[in-house]
Amino acid sequence: MICTIDGIVEAAKHGSRGTIAVAAAHDEVVLDAVVRAYHEGIAEAILVGHTEEIRTILHQMGESPDCYQIIAASDDQDCAAKAVALCSQGKAGALMKGIIGTADLMHAVFKREAGLRTGRLTSHCMFMETPRYHKMLLLTDAAINTFPDLTKKADILENAAVALQALGYERIYASCVCGAENVDPKIQSTVDAELLSQMTERWSKYHMTVIGPLGTDLALSKEACRHKHYGKEGAGEADILLVPNYEMGNGIYKAASILAGVRSAGILIGARVPIVLSSRSDSAETKRASIALGSVLGQRMTWAPEKT
Repeated sequence: MICTIDGIVEAAKHGSRGTIAVAAAHDEVVLDAVVRAYHEGIAEAILVGHTEEIRTILHQMGESPDCYQIIAASDDQDCAAKAVALCSQGKAGALMKGIIGTADLMHAVFKREAGLRTGRLTSHCMFMETPRYHKMLLLTDAAINTFPDLTKKADILENAAVALQALGYERIYASCVCGAENVDPKIQSTVDAELLSQMTERWSKYHMTVIGPLGTDLALSKEACRHKHYGKEGAGEADILLVPNYEMGNGIYKAASILAGVRSAGILIGARVPIVLSSRSDSAETKRASIALGSVLGQRMTWAPEKT
């Protein structure tokens, strides 16, 4: 079972090296991650973006630009379209967000003619590791699905379970986090959380227990559970945090990154190819780990499994 960020990187180093198309690669942090992944045997890269900027940055890093395939593109939309096309044509097996907005990248991905859409919902999985929690945590969805309804929340949970199962997890605990652990008909997120916890047949094939609604403290802290006399199986042991909306997930992730120094790796599940996606403000280390995650899941998952 791969249960740490370092474990993801090591598994990628010992796997087969695929090719990743980087949309808007003209950024020092992005290229730092790409170059490290290349030298570690994790992935080859096709760099799409402002050619001269890319070449200049590579020179400054002590790299020969001639060792990398560079495709010229003008604005963000052009970068996204050309990187997506490389995946559609089979020239790259994965896509990576560079110094580009998520909306611009996904607009190109979701175009029907791109051929990257599937019968599954596309959702974001952010794997996080911090010394303050005893195991790696998967936060979802903090990037793509803004205000998902019950059906989408179930699909988001299933995508996360598929990813963890691919990493070798034999038992999964998922927490549907809300403001509190009580069901309030006036607060839809609590109603949805209870309904998700009752879909036991759907989760059984992943050996996953889903609980909710519950506060983030009860999802992550055994001490909080003891203090509040909350004893459901999986409480304080979350492998997956399902958030009710994008704003909560994005806030949790960025606060953890800035205030707690969390190590992380982010990827989109549900398209025809792995889509490596982290924040533009994330470090080169996070982007490298995300490339590694894309490599590992790309080899271990069927991209993308159709909805069952």
